[in-house]
Amino acid sequence: MNLFGLIGYPLSHSFSKQYFSEKFLREGILNCRYELFPLESVEALLPLLQSKPNLRGLNVTIPYKQAVIPYLDDLDRQTAARIGAVNTIKRYEDGSTKGYNTDYYGFKTSLEEWLERRGESCKDLKALVLGNGGAAKAVTTALDDLQTDYRVVSRTPREHELAYGDLTLDILSDFRLLINTTPLGMSPNLDSCPPIPYTFISNKHLLYDLVYNPAETTFLKKGAQQGAATMNGLNMLYLQAEKSWSIWNEADREE
Repeated sequence: MNLFGLIGYPLSHSFSKQYFSEKFLREGILNCRYELFPLESVEALLPLLQSKPNLRGLNVTIPYKQAVIPYLDDLDRQTAARIGAVNTIKRYEDGSTKGYNTDYYGFKTSLEEWLERRGESCKDLKALVLGNGGAAKAVTTALDDLQTDYRVVSRTPREHELAYGDLTLDILSDFRLLINTTPLGMSPNLDSCPPIPYTFISNKHLLYDLVYNPAETTFLKKGAQQGAATMNGLNMLYLQAEKSWSIWNEADREE
């Protein structure tokens, strides 16, 4: 039995187990199982791997997408190494591990599809990326590749980043695509949201929330009330999950 799973802490917000369990059942994949592994510290990853030799792949969620990197043997140069964050781990037959970032693929593909349906172009938009954690790194790398101009906004801004208090009407008029990469609004904290001036949002804005539970976060609800187009992270979740599955099932190392 090949074992796959999710590491993070806590894991109450995730439905990865349900997603993959239903996939295995629907597609008649009988030799695989997906489990949740809530690790109170990232150091517990190595004992987990040692105790489960049939563990072939892992997804990684908050708060370990960056912290897990020193515990891996290799990083995919196209995604994880560029981004500096990992959300998928492949374990090879020899026991070695390699980190990937399928959040990049899920976000980039879902954003392109959404904008294409709306007749918008990535190159013609400017984006505000709310948050500067591991998920934000995947988003900004995708925006770079899409040639979309952006600024990062954070409670604790680094050099060249904006604070939430810096957001003026002029800035929000110029940056029409707003992307929430923080866990604000995620169940069970339904009332929380990024502290942006929502009164400056209009029907020219597009709000994308990486959070998928609930389907409409307070961030999206407030944007919709101002006439903005909105999308949650559910399609991104499906896309990144399927990308993880393809990575786990690729032939062993080509190099």
